[in-house]
Amino acid sequence: MKRRIIKINEEKCNGCGICAAACHEGAIGMVDGKAKLLREDYCDGLGDCLPSCPTGAITFEEREVPAYDHAAVLASQAKKAADGGCPSGGGCPGSQSKTLHHTPQGSQLNQWPVQIKLAPINAPYFSNAHLLIAADCTAYAHGNFHSTFMKNKVTLIGCPKLDAVNYAEKLTAILANNDIQAVTVIRMEVPCCGGIVQAVETAMKNSGKHIPWQVITITTDGEVEY
Repeated sequence: MKRRIIKINEEKCNGCGICAAACHEGAIGMVDGKAKLLREDYCDGLGDCLPSCPTGAITFEEREVPAYDHAAVLASQAKKAADGGCPSGGGCPGSQSKTLHHTPQGSQLNQWPVQIKLAPINAPYFSNAHLLIAADCTAYAHGNFHSTFMKNKVTLIGCPKLDAVNYAEKLTAILANNDIQAVTVIRMEVPCCGGIVQAVETAMKNSGKHIPWQVITITTDGEVEY
């Protein structure tokens, strides 16, 4: 049948995951850092996800798609609740952002997700937070990364060389929309890691806020350079 349904522009999508959390039917999920319409028959076409999208990546279109299956949506929600987790298919709309209260022994991770490209723009754990923005490799190069750097901080990680994402845009939104008290950037000494510092510097300027921040460099031998 031909009906109204959402359309997601992957080029505009910044991977924040807010639309997936706003979709009560579970039609949208996160796949490879991008929002995807996982089930056409789960989308009711009402568009609760539209106003939540910060980049305007979601619009309506009319095309031939399966009818909205309300019974299937209810069954999926019931199964998810019974399993205590996410249905298979690539996304967990209800848990894109959460504060962690129970972590493995020795872990200082305080929230999920940790990838910059998956982090929400707004979350309760950002309130009055000290933000740690780290290049992926730093946690592997430094043996005591958790206890030395992550304790009592909100941690976001990424690789400026491998991730095809504009970190500055997402970080600007996080800084502008939350009461961040301080920012620590941790990079490797290799040249490609300079991209994460540049992204934070740009975000600081574009946010219009004056937030204390520092850069710490980890050598390939695991040493720390302040």
